[in-house]
Amino acid sequence: MTTRFHELTGPQTATVLTPASVLLVPIGAIEHHGPHLPLVTDALMAEAAVEALVPRAREAGIDAWQLPTLQIAKSDEHCWAPGTLWLSGETLMDVLVEIGRSITTTPARKVVFVNGHGGNVALLQVANRELRRRFGLQTFSMPALGTAGRTSDDPTLPDEHGLGIHGGWAETSIVMHLRPDLVHPELFARNVPEWFDDYEMLGFNGKPVSFGWLSDDFGPAGIIGDPTAATAAAGKALFDEAIERGLVALGEIDRFTLPERTTLI
Repeated sequence: MTTRFHELTGPQTATVLTPASVLLVPIGAIEHHGPHLPLVTDALMAEAAVEALVPRAREAGIDAWQLPTLQIAKSDEHCWAPGTLWLSGETLMDVLVEIGRSITTTPARKVVFVNGHGGNVALLQVANRELRRRFGLQTFSMPALGTAGRTSDDPTLPDEHGLGIHGGWAETSIVMHLRPDLVHPELFARNVPEWFDDYEMLGFNGKPVSFGWLSDDFGPAGIIGDPTAATAAAGKALFDEAIERGLVALGEIDRFTLPERTTLI
């Protein structure tokens, strides 16, 4: 039988799914990724991660299901760039709430947003609680591949100062692994705002002080990172490592439980 939720019939969703089923929703973005990567980069990575995770999870005894990918999401940090398709925070929140409302027509009660785009993170955290409060769902969000700020121990690779958050070495390498036909290596160029080294508290990737920004605040290319040493081999290693981490996360999600709640639709 298929493991794609949307390939079931309506009646099958009522008989095949159970409260222990884990529904994985890939969510990404269609947004500017500089001249060297496709607009679909984040959605591509989210969908590829779920496609790899679901069969592995089922082999491990987890009743995992793949839902359709949410490709267009909150990408307003790239609103200045041609090609970016983005929803406002309010619109995306409404979409997530309506998806949760729809899921309640099935027996499934665990929903995992597998996220390929950093701009979705804060809103997904809010949505998790909203779906829990309003519909009694057990809701989770996790990174699809965790590329932001990833570095290599290889000293021959360029130093991104922990700032390879958009179009840099890790993200570019993974797309080269997944869809090399969509990558333009001849247009690789470094853009790393090294002046962040002067700040201890303010920055990205877990620094305690966050701030509002648009991607062209750091240069007209709209990327933050250094793709110049990216390779498909590195991308495969990063992808495989991320899938192993994702399986551990899904194992914990599968055995995690919260009290059943009365819904507030």
